Amino acid sequence: MFDGRIVKELRTNLGLTQQQLGDLIGVNKASICGYEKNTKKPKYANLIKLSVALNTTPNHLMGMEQTVTINEDTEEYQVAISKKDIEIIKAIKKNYELYEKFCENPKRIVDKLTRILK
Repeated sequence: MFDGRIVKELRTNLGLTQQQLGDLIGVNKASICGYEKNTKKPKYANLIKLSVALNTTPNHLMGMEQTVTINEDTEEYQVAISKKDIEIIKAIKKNYELYEKFCENPKRIVDKLTRILK
C-alpha cells in the first residue's frame, strides 16, 4: 500500500518543497500534500514519476522494503515484503502453536481468523 510518509522523507532529504516535487512530476502542490498525508493516492503514472524524481523505486514508495526470491526446485517466486509483513511474521513465529498451524494450512487459519474478526 502506498506510504506517503516515505515520499515526505525522501522529498525533504533531497531538499525539495512540495511545489518543486509537484512541478517535477506534473501535479500541483495540493496533490503532493495529499500523497504525503495519505489522503490521496497517486495514479500509476504518477507513482512511476515520483519514484524517478525521488531516486527510488515504486516498491519502496509502496512500503515494500525487500524482495524475496523463493526457489522451489523448478519454480521461482518473487514476493515483495514490507516492514509490516516482517513484523507480522515475527509475531506469529513467537507463538509456536499458531506458527505450526499456519505452516500446516495457512489458508484455513486465515479463513478461521477472518470469521472470528467479523
